[in-house]
Amino acid sequence: MSLAAPPRAAARSTAFPAEVSRHRWQGYHCESRLVRTSAPRIAPVLLIGGAFQTKETWGRFEREFLAHGDVLTVDPPGWGAGGILPDRYGADFLADALSHMLDETGLASVNIVSGSYGTAIAYRLAQRHPERVRRVVLIGTMTSIPEHARIAMRRTMDLLAERRMQEFAEASVEMLMNADGGASVTAGAKVRRFLLRRLLNLGADEAEQAFANTHRLLRHEMVDPSRAPAAPVLVTTGEHDTFTTPDLCRALAATCRDSWFAEVADADHMLHLERTSEVADLATRFLAAEPLAGLAYCRSVERISGPAAFRRAGAVTG
Repeated sequence: MSLAAPPRAAARSTAFPAEVSRHRWQGYHCESRLVRTSAPRIAPVLLIGGAFQTKETWGRFEREFLAHGDVLTVDPPGWGAGGILPDRYGADFLADALSHMLDETGLASVNIVSGSYGTAIAYRLAQRHPERVRRVVLIGTMTSIPEHARIAMRRTMDLLAERRMQEFAEASVEMLMNADGGASVTAGAKVRRFLLRRLLNLGADEAEQAFANTHRLLRHEMVDPSRAPAAPVLVTTGEHDTFTTPDLCRALAATCRDSWFAEVADADHMLHLERTSEVADLATRFLAAEPLAGLAYCRSVERISGPAAFRRAGAVTG
């Protein structure tokens, strides 16, 4: 008999109609979408998405969290309804914009679950506004972009600028997904087809947003590891992730005062689409401060740093 813990069945809870709010931050438009639930057992969850996500596109992943608490999804400046944000603005600006949106939605403090691009914004929000952040989950992240990834990102932007959309979509998917891990990744072929369709069908405004947002990553150091977030942090990615590799994710976790790393089996960088229920279960357990041992869908769960060990190591905490 296996002692590994499977994902839990979703709790019974009723989600109420979404409340969409429009905000402005330093002259730029942004929007939020708050869905409340009838029986919350954890603090509200703020979902911060990746490069091609909007507040409406979380789908099943959002619904998994609504079984446990209220969920706030966002279009910060530069995403979705947030228009175009020039690349001179970095992660500090975006983190402050989110703090302002929390003020206007009346949420004093939140848990954060973020993916890929959104992890840099989540990290900065936890640094700059620690009173607002209870716990943080970072899915597919890194402290800085390696040169080989910079080259690949510049290549995709050249293709996008020339509107060579088929080549742009294929190059982007090859960068984000493990080309050799298809058979080992749950729903890998299905997710690949979905991403190709999504990128092939970018509208003109979305393409301009993607161009500015990618150049923001290349222009700025989006993560400042010299000031450790105070909140507990879980970093996770798929075992086959070749973009934000498990080693890169562990390195980011090591910059935090109180952190864990979990490697999800049969997944790569798009693990929240590949193993939706499992990743949501992992995140929810962490947000509820429940044990992470013995999860059947994880190759490993590691305690990376604790407050006492972090102080003994003499890390810079700011």
